[in-house]
Amino acid sequence: MTRLHDAAVRGFASDNYSGIHPEVLAAIATANEGHEVAYGEDAYTARLNDVMVDQFGAGAEAFPVFNGTGANVVGLQSMLPRWGAVVAAASAHINVDEGGAPERVAGIKLLTVPTEDGKLTPELVDREAWGWGDEHRAQPLVVSITQSTELGTVYTPDEVRALADHAHGLGMRLHMDGARLSNAAASLDLPLRAFTRDAGVDVLSLGGTKNGAMLAEAIVVLDPEASEGLKFLRKLNMQLASKMRFVSAQLIALYEGDLWLRNAAHANAMAARLRAGIEAGIADGSIRGVAFSQPTQANGIFATLPAGVSDQLRERVRFYDWDASLSEVRWVCSFDTHEDDIDAFVADIARVTSAV
Repeated sequence: MTRLHDAAVRGFASDNYSGIHPEVLAAIATANEGHEVAYGEDAYTARLNDVMVDQFGAGAEAFPVFNGTGANVVGLQSMLPRWGAVVAAASAHINVDEGGAPERVAGIKLLTVPTEDGKLTPELVDREAWGWGDEHRAQPLVVSITQSTELGTVYTPDEVRALADHAHGLGMRLHMDGARLSNAAASLDLPLRAFTRDAGVDVLSLGGTKNGAMLAEAIVVLDPEASEGLKFLRKLNMQLASKMRFVSAQLIALYEGDLWLRNAAHANAMAARLRAGIEAGIADGSIRGVAFSQPTQANGIFATLPAGVSDQLRERVRFYDWDASLSEVRWVCSFDTHEDDIDAFVADIARVTSAV
């Protein structure tokens, strides 16, 4: 097949735009010889579960799936009765970016709370955590948080523990959307379990695709009492891979060693470089009218730009508006972002804003 794209082009729209890390591609090739039993009864899926125990502790159980939406929908569905509801930030991916899948596919009521930084607190949870026993209200039984958040911020272990303790005290469970879990770990300089299982998270969506995999995510059950029926729900929701060894092999490649951390740390470092370059331009006057709207704690940067600047910049580099009404944009760095990509983009921002 002839390559149809320019392999030198990289943008800042999403870490989903990046390719597959060579070590992950090699793992797929390694798993490709001969026949293996289908639907998860293979040596690679068994090994993946051992890797998850190494990362998260005894009793952790992994259920590989194709994508993050599937991980969130099926994982949450396993945590709830038919009448259950989930308390989440209004900016949460399950609320904003999954096409209504939690509601339409899983039948889950989402009870959302506005936040300034994408992070829930026990006090914010209490705005929707009420009405138990009232047959007129969907019953709030799960709190779902995202790590790192959709606004690029990171929960500390203490913040996760406070939410877990609060949720458990109310008879609720804590779910974590970890599509960018590795970026949070790199930011915190902590093991994955330090702010998941050890902090009281019950069920985790473990990301791979945004961090160098092709199509590999997993639902990781950290407390078996918090989840029921995943074996059946995964199939029911069309997330059971027949050739599961190839999904599992990708996650083994990422999480058996430190590839997950190397990739995430690099993406975070590139985001920090981009922010530092813009800040330096603001300080010396070469960049005008740009302001940051969130702290940069992982691999995403949120900023506001002067009117018309976004469209001019997008003539060369693709990225998304976050809140067009505020001229707010999001820039995301990936495991394969180069320093030259960053420096060229900072120069573009200076060139365009100097003419405003």
